[in-house]
Amino acid sequence: MRTDGNFGSTIGYEPNQHQEWAQQPEFSEPPLELQSVATHWDHREDDDYFTQAGNLFRIMPEDEKQRLFDNTARAMDGVSIHIKHKHIAHALQADTAYGEGLAKAMEINIEDITQ
Repeated sequence: MRTDGNFGSTIGYEPNQHQEWAQQPEFSEPPLELQSVATHWDHREDDDYFTQAGNLFRIMPEDEKQRLFDNTARAMDGVSIHIKHKHIAHALQADTAYGEGLAKAMEINIEDITQ
């Protein structure tokens, strides 16, 4: 979402742990009538957040997987260790090799990750 002026250090995504930019259901669009009634899909209704990511990871060629690990490690340079651990834990749920590859690229001991 674009926010002109960058709003300083305000987090620009939602959901987040600081409860900034929380959704406001009272401002949602009314359902649109088609052949049936349609409304916005709430991604929180589905609790499978990892199958699709794991399936995509498994079809990647090995060199592409390594680029993913390296690019992610570079992008997360300077991020707190807690967030790195959380990201690796999520990747492990998608595919064990995905999480292990990220941990190696970030030079993090995989045994330190708690799920």
